[in-house]
Amino acid sequence: MQAIKQEITDLTMTLNQHNIRYYVDDAPTIPDAEYDRLMQRLIELETQYPEFKSAESPSQRVGGMALAKFDQITHLKPMLSLDNAFEETDFEAFNKRITDKVGAVEYVCEPKLDGLAVSITYRNGLLERAATRGDGTVGEDITENVRTIKSIPIKLRGEGYPELVEVRGEVFMPKAAFEALNQRQIAKNDKTFVNPRNAAAGSLRQLDSKITASRALGFYAYALGVVQGDSQPLEASHHGQLMQLKVWGLPVSPEVKVCVDLPQVYAYYQDIMTRRPELDYEIDGVVIKVNDIAQQTSLGFVAKAPRWAIAYKFPAQEEMTLLESVDFQVGRTGAITPVARLQPVFVGGVTVSNATLHNADEIARLGVKVGDTVIIRRAGDVIPQIVAIVADKRPDNASAITFPEQCPVCQSDVERVEGEAVARCTGGLFCEAQRKEAIKHFASRKALNIDGMGDKVVEQLIDKELVKSPADLFSLSASAVTMLDRMAMKSATKLVAAINDAKNTTLPRFLYSLGIREVGEATANNLAQHFKDLALIKTATIEQLLAVDDVGVIVAQHIKHFFEQPHNLEVVDQLLASGITWPAIEQIDENSLSLSGQTWVLTGTLTQLNRNDAKAQLQALGAKVAGSVSKNTDCLVAGEAAGSKLTKAQELGVKVIDEQALLAMLNS
Repeated sequence: MQAIKQEITDLTMTLNQHNIRYYVDDAPTIPDAEYDRLMQRLIELETQYPEFKSAESPSQRVGGMALAKFDQITHLKPMLSLDNAFEETDFEAFNKRITDKVGAVEYVCEPKLDGLAVSITYRNGLLERAATRGDGTVGEDITENVRTIKSIPIKLRGEGYPELVEVRGEVFMPKAAFEALNQRQIAKNDKTFVNPRNAAAGSLRQLDSKITASRALGFYAYALGVVQGDSQPLEASHHGQLMQLKVWGLPVSPEVKVCVDLPQVYAYYQDIMTRRPELDYEIDGVVIKVNDIAQQTSLGFVAKAPRWAIAYKFPAQEEMTLLESVDFQVGRTGAITPVARLQPVFVGGVTVSNATLHNADEIARLGVKVGDTVIIRRAGDVIPQIVAIVADKRPDNASAITFPEQCPVCQSDVERVEGEAVARCTGGLFCEAQRKEAIKHFASRKALNIDGMGDKVVEQLIDKELVKSPADLFSLSASAVTMLDRMAMKSATKLVAAINDAKNTTLPRFLYSLGIREVGEATANNLAQHFKDLALIKTATIEQLLAVDDVGVIVAQHIKHFFEQPHNLEVVDQLLASGITWPAIEQIDENSLSLSGQTWVLTGTLTQLNRNDAKAQLQALGAKVAGSVSKNTDCLVAGEAAGSKLTKAQELGVKVIDEQALLAMLNS
């Protein structure tokens, strides 16, 4: 029996060494067939003598019992993300911040692997646990799955490692393994993976580790995490520590390189980007880190990222395809967005068939037509967009892209104010695409202030087709409201009562509740005080609207367009018919107002008054509330953290008061 135990021990040690030579050193010393024979012999012996199977046995990589769910693991220290650089100027700014603080530096550069970040903890040289990054503080326990990855040692090599070593790195799926996996998925009529990263993430997060074991995942270590206990001294540089990890048997990217100056960093970036298609794995940039550990410590961290590292991303990948047609979508705020329908093309790791054209200005800038061959880019590797046309491929029957004059959802007029890029539907109260946002705004605290009418209630009322416009709120019955989730009769009755209470409002609140673009509380109050009557506002000309304090050309156009839409007028009439009323606004002699003719400015943070409320109350007293300080300013209200406006007021000798003095003045 002792001989059997010794043979199992020897086979375990030999196979683990061969794994490291193959996956870490890239220098195998035996053929695959011989490795397979040794592994088969070990499995046979362990099957007959399970009492001699050790935790570090390479046979444990086949996977164990399936889990019901992943346990949570709190990281020994947070796993932070990296800030990104997309242009050379971004990296130069990063470098300046570094050198301004710690002086000259050298950097370590390595490919930014497109995989899944993991933390692996070894205790006394044995793999103890592994976790995903998760939210950076808490990750998922994927220990059993990580054990199946052949490039990750179950036992560290050699001696001199600390009692506890946390290794951080990236699990990825090599390109060849990804293609083979998708071929197997197709053969089984299963869904394929869109890119190697998704395949790696999906494989690593399997509850059944046998499935993970069947997928050829790879791993590269990129940092030491927490280290505890006596050991040989750790290297003083980041590159040195990576080489230390390699000595202990952990794979490190062979592309890691020390760069002593910026020209070397840029040369490395260009070289890796050029060789990107030839690499065995997907990358989307280069990670650049300060090499000196003492300098890293001095630089420290911001909230979610180290100050001493940055991910310098590659430009988005591009492909050519055909623009087949253009549809127009209406967003929740009424924005009309042209969407290009493309001949499907594989770009940036996904098949793209749609791309945003943003607005009419972008279409004009590109000079794009339906039928064009276009260059498609996944901007930031996420959002597909058309970046150029291939002019010499334009067919004779290419057609211009024409923006609709009526909303494709509700047929209201489409408005595009001069100087603005976005065209918008003007049927805010009626348009189905804008329905949820319109009613949420209508019921909000500063509008009709319907107690208990939160966003989730509004969404349910619309989803269950109980409400189609704000006017429908006032015909709701308590029994109908009980159809909502967690809405018993008592709560429903209370909500219906709150809706009825909201019928008693003011003209400024009612105007604000309509959601007219650029008409906030202050503008709504100015309109009400100027015209005194809703009927006059509805029929006002641009010239009449411009006579209102703080109403400029664009705001006047928004108001006029809104009240020109029959659908909007219909909803307004329905609201009034439902019983919404407000007290008449009395004529006020503006010259009798205490602040008439004065210009006030608000700055800093007000702790007891909302900024808009303070502005409205000052305007009600006749003051003009400006956005900047000048010699014509009568008074500056300085809240907490007042900045340049306070400085300028003091330089100009403008009267300055604090929030308490403002409140005392308003109360008096």
